[in-house]
Amino acid sequence: MHGPASHGWLLVALCAATGAYCLLRMRSRVEEQRRAAGGEALMGFGMAVMAVPAAVFTPPSWAWPAYAAVFGAAALHALWSTRAGAHHLHHLVGVSAMVYMAVAMAASPGHGSGHSGSGVPLVTGALLLYFMGYVLLSGVRLVPVAAGGGGGGGGGGWGDRPELARACRLSMGIAMVAMLLTL
Repeated sequence: MHGPASHGWLLVALCAATGAYCLLRMRSRVEEQRRAAGGEALMGFGMAVMAVPAAVFTPPSWAWPAYAAVFGAAALHALWSTRAGAHHLHHLVGVSAMVYMAVAMAASPGHGSGHSGSGVPLVTGALLLYFMGYVLLSGVRLVPVAAGGGGGGGGGGWGDRPELARACRLSMGIAMVAMLLTL
């Protein structure tokens, strides 16, 4: 992605920390929680790698098509998972956005220097609207949990704390907005 290097590094740190927490969540006793955490870890680390400033590292020409293939496979998995419930649709939109950004970066002049003109404005705008709405709604949903005090209660470990899982998803939504804005 392009933009100031400091912003890129902040995105890398946010996404890598989110991916690391999602790996921790994969130790949950709840199977659905483990499955969701695996997909979110892939998203977090994938976004972290994609956000590395281009001035520091310019990916080889094969990297963006490889990204599109990995996230395309994740999109197929998310599509398959939607038959179990509509709550998987957000993950489908997220991995599809990653495919879109990888294809846009591959198609941009210089393969990954990421300078303006990448992407289709209508698709980028629709994704921006979706993720901005998601961030606002997630933030509102997180406020009552934080205001409730509680401190996580119960004997659940770090992987079983729903407020942290929501904060994790919120941070990835914010990062997705930032990445789409710099596309």
